[in-house]
Amino acid sequence: MPTKRLQPDRLFQRTLKGHTLYSHVVVASGKSLVFIAGQLARDQEGRIVGAGDMGAQIRQVGENLRIALESAGVGLADLVKTTTYVTDIDEFFKHPEIRHEIFGQSLPTSTTVEVRRLSHPELMVEIEAIATIER
Repeated sequence: MPTKRLQPDRLFQRTLKGHTLYSHVVVASGKSLVFIAGQLARDQEGRIVGAGDMGAQIRQVGENLRIALESAGVGLADLVKTTTYVTDIDEFFKHPEIRHEIFGQSLPTSTTVEVRRLSHPELMVEIEAIATIER
């Protein structure tokens, strides 16, 4: 059974700048799960990418998620759940187009939480994810 993404009519549909931000419900049956640890805006050598630039950090985190998913044999379209931690939620929601570039094809369920600080003071966003895979 393919993964189904549902937007119940009786639930508020969050959009920002014309982009639907997430699915309310994802049904994935008969599949295995792939868990991706929180990804940060670090390059392959561990250097922080985009210090002070939320948009650049979202893009790097998206690229790191793509690489992590690819290592498990899945892609961004296979995502069913993300949890995003940000140090400034108002700044984060100024960049829906970048999030849409990354997640627009999959529209996973999503939770976004503002936190006081991530593992380094220059980091602004961390995203952990769950995807499905046929096994």
